[in-house]
Amino acid sequence: MTLELIAVGDNCLDVYLSKDHMAVGGNALNVAVQWRRLGLAARYFGVVGKDAEGEVILAALAQAGLDPADVERRDGSTAVTLLLEQGGDRRFLLEDLGVGLGYLPEPSRKARMLAADWVHLGTNTPVALVEDLARSGRPFSVDVSTRHDALPLDGVPLVFASGPEQADVPVEPLLQAFRGRGAQRTIMTCGSRGAYLDDGVTQRHVAARAVEPVDTCGAGDSFIASFLAAWLAGRSDEEALVAATAAAAATCLHEAGFPQPLSRIPQWLLHEYADVIASAEVQ
Repeated sequence: MTLELIAVGDNCLDVYLSKDHMAVGGNALNVAVQWRRLGLAARYFGVVGKDAEGEVILAALAQAGLDPADVERRDGSTAVTLLLEQGGDRRFLLEDLGVGLGYLPEPSRKARMLAADWVHLGTNTPVALVEDLARSGRPFSVDVSTRHDALPLDGVPLVFASGPEQADVPVEPLLQAFRGRGAQRTIMTCGSRGAYLDDGVTQRHVAARAVEPVDTCGAGDSFIASFLAAWLAGRSDEEALVAATAAAAATCLHEAGFPQPLSRIPQWLLHEYADVIASAEVQ
């Protein structure tokens, strides 16, 4: 039986000013693309503005095998992140979620979502959407990233979270806190430290694969997509964690959250954000 998987939530146009190129990403969008790359029947529900940035994201979706018709277009701006790299460190000049902030699918998409075999909710998901899915009893996951307290977790089947990479910082209190707030299962990714899975009874750990990263952007999203793909196919927790770790490592070996042509930054976009860029240059 073919499973229908739907990722819902954030997308973004990442603009790397230091490298003069831009890429399409966002947690929910990256997860959906990685599902498609695995040959799964995946859809992506999100929203972009009626602007040129939105056109770039829709074109990238189509090229990745997703249906642009699943994406809503609303008045307002598409999510954009402006980045500078200095000495290997990223500096965020702007993180504008645009029309994607608090995205709730319109009724027909919501009905489709509630009939899916699995739904993954991206970072910055509104509380109402989590509560709706929890009440429905449908299987789903949500990525809270580092915002561990941002959402109600009572009745959430699976929570993905980012945790501490430092080996001397214990993860048990964090996992216990997720259990206490109602999460049925939690997976915490901790960078080079590996990942931890807590099912309320036992904890499992998988080591990270050692690589020389080109770009860590989207590694966590690849982990999520690959874990869910393996787990929903009937593989054990341990097997799914190993597959997810391998996928995350592979994503670190290329720029952007998924393989894609990296476009040069167009002049119209530099003009649009000229004030933000100029203010950064004088700091």
